[in-house]
Amino acid sequence: MEQVNEVSACDLEALLRPDVAAMEEYTPILPFDVLSARLGLPPERIIKMDANENPYGPSPKALAALASFPHHHIYPDPEQTALRAALARYLGIPADRILAGAGADELIDLVCRLFLYPGDGVIVCPPTFGMYRFDALIQGARVVEVPRRDDFSLDVQAVERLCTSADGTPPPKLIFLASPNNPDGGLVSRADLLRLLRLPVVIVLDEAYVEFAGESALALTAEHTNLIILRTFSKWAGLAGLRVGYGIFPMALMRHLWKIKQPYNVNTAATAAALASLDDLDYLWGNVRRLVAERERLQRELARFDFLRPLPSRSNFVLCQVVGRDARALKLALERRGILVRYFDRPGLRSCIRVSAGKPEHTDALLAALREV
Repeated sequence: MEQVNEVSACDLEALLRPDVAAMEEYTPILPFDVLSARLGLPPERIIKMDANENPYGPSPKALAALASFPHHHIYPDPEQTALRAALARYLGIPADRILAGAGADELIDLVCRLFLYPGDGVIVCPPTFGMYRFDALIQGARVVEVPRRDDFSLDVQAVERLCTSADGTPPPKLIFLASPNNPDGGLVSRADLLRLLRLPVVIVLDEAYVEFAGESALALTAEHTNLIILRTFSKWAGLAGLRVGYGIFPMALMRHLWKIKQPYNVNTAATAAALASLDDLDYLWGNVRRLVAERERLQRELARFDFLRPLPSRSNFVLCQVVGRDARALKLALERRGILVRYFDRPGLRSCIRVSAGKPEHTDALLAALREV
């Protein structure tokens, strides 16, 4: 059969949004099968300490719920009624202030779509989680960076100046902050947060790693109507692959969020696993304590190497400044030995590697490899 080559008169490149065409791509972490093929190592030889994943995985009750759930052929509850009720009991807040999402990433995107017109201002404080900038740019927002100080603390005064400028520039609408911050693991101090909450702007506080910190701003949502808190089951509950998170929002926003949320955004498997996780807290909190202990061990042991300077962390990872040698080369040397750590080729981080807390044997393997290199 003769093949016909169709010629289109449509120039797709010319129809693209110019701002999207010019955007820098987000760089995700690669999965086991891709890494295995690239490194020429079997998956069991690879130690992932690069994505802040929970090496203990889901709780036994979550695994059982995934195996026994009978209704994967039925669309999920668009309001996530059972999950929001369970979260309300867990958090001690009304369910009608909780919105569930396909990971906290979806909720970051949802907040941006709710507030931002093209050209609206958004403040981010790098180095920090890249999805804040990514989702704001998708909406055509004007992303304003307020770099952190050398110790990764916030420059609150610089943020205040941007929000109260009298030069005619429209003030920003959103400030995205992470506490603990990724990649350094530091907390936003209560004093800094209270100062920022006095500004005429919405604060989006990402508490993805809060279970490892033992300190949350959740109570402040009762008295500050410009505070949004985002959380996830990915880290503490070991459900990163299922993509389930939630946000605590001011009541004034909830009906508008329901308007624009995808109706079936949290799938049945994620919902079943999250519900079972909330019914298996003793097991999961035991794993959190193990990871915190391993984080503390990492900080102690990494400091023994004269080329590493670990920073204090309240998360499940440790950021290390690499001294007297190339950080990217160190990351690649460890990778050749099957140990994956994170390197960020961006300002403020090019002399650093980030190491996720794992099981004790993972730390042992990392320390042995560091002695070799």
